[in-house]
Amino acid sequence: MPDDTAHRRADGTLADPHVGDIHRRGIDQGEADLTQARQVFLQGCGLLGEGDAPTAWQGAARWAVLDTSFGMGRRFFATWYAWQQQRQRPARLFYTAVEAAVPEAQDLVRSASPFGPLAPLAAELAAQWHGLLPGVHRLRLDGGRVQLTLAVGAVQPMLAELAGEHDSIFLHRLGTDHRPEPWNPHTLKAVARLARPGARAAGWGMPCEVRQQLAACGFVVEPTPELPQQPQALRALYAPRWAPRPRRDAAAHPVATQPARCAVVGAGLAGAAVARALALRGWQVTVLDRAPEPAAGASGLPAGVVAAHVSPDDRPLSRLTRAGARATLAAARELLQEGIDFAATGVLERHAPGERRLPAKWQDAIDSEAAGAGVASAEAPITQEKAAQADVPLNAEQRALWHTHAGWLRPAALVRALLQTPGITWRGAAPVARIAAAGTAWQLADAAGALLAEAELVVVTAGFDSLALLQAATPAQDARALPLHALRGQVALGAMPGGAADALLPRFPVNGHGSLVAHLPGPDGAWWVTGSTFERGNPAAELRAQDHDHNRERLAQLLPAAAAALDAQWRDGRARAWAAVRATLPDRLPAVGAWRSDHEQKTPPALDSTERDAIELIAKEEALPLHLLTGLGARGLTLSLLAADILAAWLHGEPLPVERSLAHGLRAARWHGAAPPRP
Repeated sequence: MPDDTAHRRADGTLADPHVGDIHRRGIDQGEADLTQARQVFLQGCGLLGEGDAPTAWQGAARWAVLDTSFGMGRRFFATWYAWQQQRQRPARLFYTAVEAAVPEAQDLVRSASPFGPLAPLAAELAAQWHGLLPGVHRLRLDGGRVQLTLAVGAVQPMLAELAGEHDSIFLHRLGTDHRPEPWNPHTLKAVARLARPGARAAGWGMPCEVRQQLAACGFVVEPTPELPQQPQALRALYAPRWAPRPRRDAAAHPVATQPARCAVVGAGLAGAAVARALALRGWQVTVLDRAPEPAAGASGLPAGVVAAHVSPDDRPLSRLTRAGARATLAAARELLQEGIDFAATGVLERHAPGERRLPAKWQDAIDSEAAGAGVASAEAPITQEKAAQADVPLNAEQRALWHTHAGWLRPAALVRALLQTPGITWRGAAPVARIAAAGTAWQLADAAGALLAEAELVVVTAGFDSLALLQAATPAQDARALPLHALRGQVALGAMPGGAADALLPRFPVNGHGSLVAHLPGPDGAWWVTGSTFERGNPAAELRAQDHDHNRERLAQLLPAAAAALDAQWRDGRARAWAAVRATLPDRLPAVGAWRSDHEQKTPPALDSTERDAIELIAKEEALPLHLLTGLGARGLTLSLLAADILAAWLHGEPLPVERSLAHGLRAARWHGAAPPRP
């Protein structure tokens, strides 16, 4: 990881003055860098052809590039631009890069500004260049067709946290003059683990010992033409003479050889997110739900808050929700109307007196910036005046956290938009009661036995009802292994009070002890929503008067002035209630991916073959395992899109949008008695 002796900003990101100086000096080397990107890396990997000559990625469904050093991003911009110019370009471009200390957003823009076609690409990236803490981040660009996976940290540990098969590998020299990282066999083995057979690698400044180490890792180093100003250029092909061992987690994450038919059971946020993720990859997806309309369950929440969870130890849930909030807001900007269905207003999170939420490694920087005002920030400074807009008293004991990249969203609107993706067929009033394997496909039927759908892949995303469907599809002992619990929640909502009272309700969501989202636009005027309660073990979405009163009390503790402005609506019955049931698991993390049962636990007949051959043989002779996405609890708005991307990445052998170890903690099979070992 980057050296923590460097200055740390209030958002936790590193601001190393030495690395920053090196990045800025690199801005003046733009022409040389771009020439090197084209001659050494793009041409070396066959991504640039002369005239009408075919290129390596021509006609491919997707292409994945691994870059061992992001630097100022010029190789990324050059690759992105070359992809745009390709006539038969891959539908999706994945670009994975490692960087120890990321440059400033304005430096990215400055570095590309002299090179016309690259300037708008840099500007689009700079708009998302925030919150890049140590770890893995997924930035979605060009309408989601280009996905940059940025691993922030030292090369060797970050390579261990990456996943997926890459088609092109850019072997840039490691580190900087300030923080050199020499190549070593362990780093090159990590690179080889991320290469597909037949992947091409290119680099420069590679001494003989590195070439020898590459050969030992399965690369065939090829003769390289003399390139002006590019000494020791390297071209290599990943073609190991031995059969690579199958992935240790291959049983937990079976790979589909090609898109086929998929049936998704459940039309909430999880189901719609999975359907879109797979449809974008070429699957023909049928979404089934017993309700006549989508988002009939917990995803019918009138409006919810999209914000990261923050914890002193920066636990997995915190890291996942940071990535999830980014993914959800990116999808909202692409699919929804801002100000109507969502708004990235920022969110103010109140803390209990004396409570400390932030990781200790951030606290000193934050305390110095806050200067005793009682306001902390995980992303940007917040003024006392902004907190006063929500009537939140702040001092050394009563603190608040401002989430800059957060806001509110109507989940039902997002569900409907996701289901409009080409390749998705929606079927309501289709209650699935039975799921049975039939050869290489699954058959889904209702309680009377009528066939509803047949598909090579089934993903169950039915919230707490997923447990009953699992019991109908797998042996009883397997289904009981999933400790899914019901979590009933109730909110209150009503019309804005009008007049001067409107000013007492903040223009941005406030959460902490409950939440309030106000000034929501509607056809009959603005409205508000507050809540929610948490009742474990109740699977009935009933309205309860005591919960209505409880939401009133929680609002009075969270925002006393807002509660007073709305008190009359509780007294005269204008404040209404809404309830639904969510699903949760003991570790508060969702269950994602393959659920192993007796049907899937057959011993693969070709473990001594290559990994790819073994996976293809399993896919041809057996149905893909039943897959799950459930247990999202109260984090469905924040985690559904991210979890769906993780599931789709596992199915397709793509780069993961988060750290490999973090994604591994979500696998559905972790609850199964025969769960695979950690990778």
